[in-house]
Amino acid sequence: MKADVLLGLQWGDEGKGKVVDYLAPDYDIIARFQGGPNAGHTLEFGDVKHVLHQIPSGIFREGVLNVIGNGVVLDPVVFRKEIEDLEKYGIEFKNRLYISLKAQLILPTHKYLDAAIEKYKGDQKIGSTLRGIGPAYQDKVGRFGIKVGDVLEEDFKKKVNEIMEQHKKLVSFYGGDFEGFEEKLKVFFDCIEYLKTFNLTETAIFLNREMDNGKSVLAEGAQGSLLDVDFGSYPYVTSSNTITPGACIGLGIAPGRIGKVFGVFKAYCTRVGEGPFPTELFDDVGKDIAKIGHEFGATTGRPRRVGWLDLPALRYAVMLNGVTDLYMMKADVLDSFEEIRVCNEYNLKSGGKTADFPNNLSVIDSAQYHLIKGWNSTLDEKCFDNGLPQSLEDYISYIEEQTGIAIKMVSFGPKRKQTILR
Repeated sequence: MKADVLLGLQWGDEGKGKVVDYLAPDYDIIARFQGGPNAGHTLEFGDVKHVLHQIPSGIFREGVLNVIGNGVVLDPVVFRKEIEDLEKYGIEFKNRLYISLKAQLILPTHKYLDAAIEKYKGDQKIGSTLRGIGPAYQDKVGRFGIKVGDVLEEDFKKKVNEIMEQHKKLVSFYGGDFEGFEEKLKVFFDCIEYLKTFNLTETAIFLNREMDNGKSVLAEGAQGSLLDVDFGSYPYVTSSNTITPGACIGLGIAPGRIGKVFGVFKAYCTRVGEGPFPTELFDDVGKDIAKIGHEFGATTGRPRRVGWLDLPALRYAVMLNGVTDLYMMKADVLDSFEEIRVCNEYNLKSGGKTADFPNNLSVIDSAQYHLIKGWNSTLDEKCFDNGLPQSLEDYISYIEEQTGIAIKMVSFGPKRKQTILR
């Protein structure tokens, strides 16, 4: 068997959690391959909204196994809270959740360091979620990191204290503080003991053996392709590889074992934090889209910046990921607009134009738009019988024509049933 991959094609917040939950019954295993508690995968059942930060989105499907891969940086404090939130709803998870021994741990001092560095940068700040994710990945690359497997060693606390002493020096250098540190440290070690009660395993071996035995795997990405540390709008990116090759590294799956790649995107664009955003809207239209779409970060609560769909960026993400199927989310947010705009190329400050996503987005002067008549009608369950409005079909056809990839799913709300397969 091959592993399919599902990931975001924009700046994150595309609606990946809902899609993973929707597809989960077709898979034996859902495996998260990168990122940390900066992810906020929102799933809504009935009147209850669940936000998952580190646990794979297949956890709500009975019988589906869930894997936190080696590419993830795990915060044991956030992890415990997530588990306790699941327990409130009687969800059986302990025998269905596997955590890589090679996943890196986020230590309490990582968060203090994250905040100190961001403050030190001033106007050049990245817009970090301040969850300690960047510093944890820095330690991993610098070969200072503490892995999940280390919690089973006798000298675990000694290792942690040694690296935290180094962090304290750096925090002092950047002018940070350690308010409330001792209490956070105590909670951290309590949560480590809790973490040790779970299935800590060599997930690369586990996944490959399960695939050899015919089990199906869906690799779940966090954030979005335009936040990839190598190919995103650097330096305003996350600290991991969010694209398809990241699934190979983050799970220990060979490239030849990748099957389909499902690319998730919104019918428009959003971005949280700092960084360039070529189609950003600053007018009432942008405010209306943000209000209708409830565009606030699931993890941080920060308002998201909003803009029209950016096709050069989408084509770039499709290319990088080898996308086989496109899934369009939040089509209903655009229900009431008389006119829909789609960016099909950029006007450059040099005077020229380009339909490519440039290395440095600062060369862009403005976005050039293709206009499509809005469908100006409510997307609801009637679409199952009557079909999608013709203007929405035109919108979909234009995107398919420009990307060369079919849109196989259209979502028009947060609930499972608010989904149309094409």
